Amino acid sequence: MYEANWMSVLPPLLAIVLAIITRQVILSLGIGIWVGFCILQSVNPFTGLALGIEGVVNVFADAGDTRVLMFTLIIGSLIATIEKAGGVRGFIHLLEKHNWVTNGQRAQWLAYSIGIIVFIESNITLLVAGAISRPLFDRYRLSREKLAYIIDSTSAPVCIMIPLNAWGAIVLSLLSSASVEDPVGVFVAAIPFNFYPIAVLLFSAFVIARNLNLGPMRKAEARTQQGELLWPNATPMVDPAILGVQESDSERDKARFMLVPIAVMVLSMPLGLYLTGDGDLSAGSGSTSVLWAVLAALATAWLLVFLERRASLDELMHTFLRGAGGLLPVAMILLFALALGDVANLLGTGVYVAQLAQATIPIPVLLPLLFVISGFIAFSIGSSWGTFAIMIPLAMQIALALALPPSLFLAAVLSGAVFGDHASPISDTTVVASMASATDHIDHVRTQLPYALISGALATVAFFVVGVVSL
Repeated sequence: MYEANWMSVLPPLLAIVLAIITRQVILSLGIGIWVGFCILQSVNPFTGLALGIEGVVNVFADAGDTRVLMFTLIIGSLIATIEKAGGVRGFIHLLEKHNWVTNGQRAQWLAYSIGIIVFIESNITLLVAGAISRPLFDRYRLSREKLAYIIDSTSAPVCIMIPLNAWGAIVLSLLSSASVEDPVGVFVAAIPFNFYPIAVLLFSAFVIARNLNLGPMRKAEARTQQGELLWPNATPMVDPAILGVQESDSERDKARFMLVPIAVMVLSMPLGLYLTGDGDLSAGSGSTSVLWAVLAALATAWLLVFLERRASLDELMHTFLRGAGGLLPVAMILLFALALGDVANLLGTGVYVAQLAQATIPIPVLLPLLFVISGFIAFSIGSSWGTFAIMIPLAMQIALALALPPSLFLAAVLSGAVFGDHASPISDTTVVASMASATDHIDHVRTQLPYALISGALATVAFFVVGVVSL
């Protein structure tokens, strides 16, 4: 029988290193799985490859994991359907019609508010907030870099604080696969300790209220005040076909095509937890509830489309498949991450690392260390979800082995992943923020970095204090 030793750390460590070097998360996770089974069964590489393939296939033996993989694809279909129906454009028209913005600061607060209200998925949050706010920022001579910073600071940080969306479903699935008995309870308990998202939201609000412009942002604001939207050599990242929020004069574009399905999804989530938990929300199945919720939202969107005769059944099915295909890479990352988590459990990786940490690392330092490591990985690979997949199973195994609160360890990983993703120039959310704001991508990264580093430093100190007081 296999006993945990130093080789237990090799599969996840190899996956992390390769993901950082190659930026190919799926391939790196696959190699980690392969090496893990070679070690576990003491077999040659060819036999280990066969076992690794079976390990990936066996992920589907867990109903909860399968539900989350289905959810990941269906949420892409929901987003595409809302776009097809004109829900995003209708929401933009609604705001313009009521003329709620009359000065530059209100334009900033509008961008901030949209980032908080539209929490279905980070990229659609960025696209909606950018499409609505960009003309207003240009009108009141506010830099597009400031817009990119505001919407980037209220997309992922808000999404990771709410268990009723795509981000929450991913985290819940990873917690379930890590043998956490109450994934929903652990996630909810981690929210108050999610220090980086909290710091980013509070600090960005302070920046708007005080008109705080640091370093490169000060220069960008001064340039815009002189009537120059971009630097002379800047290349704005904007493509209407990618944004999916093109201008439209159609009176049939209605905000309800977006708002009603989202409301149905949000309301269906606790209802699903209540039903699957026999009246106890904390005992409900998170994966089942999320799948039900997104299916209910998709059905609602389709019903609205049919009632308004916005598309045919063939068009909706084409949109469904296009949307699902858009999130297929995310589903693949999750599939391989779940398989790596399974082999790490069999190897006792968490138990070995916990014993090593207990002997060599002061317990209070564990939380800030996890935050920094998760941030470094996310910055290097440009993916918070990829970092979740790599770090959550490992962090949970350490917490359970040391009999420490798993919610604190989860909060450290989530915060670190969002921090690294927020600061990384290769992150999809950073790229989409630049795109939605029609600004130069490198200019967005340069102007945002000082703000991200300040919030990251505050979060590091907060995790150290909590570690000293609570662990």
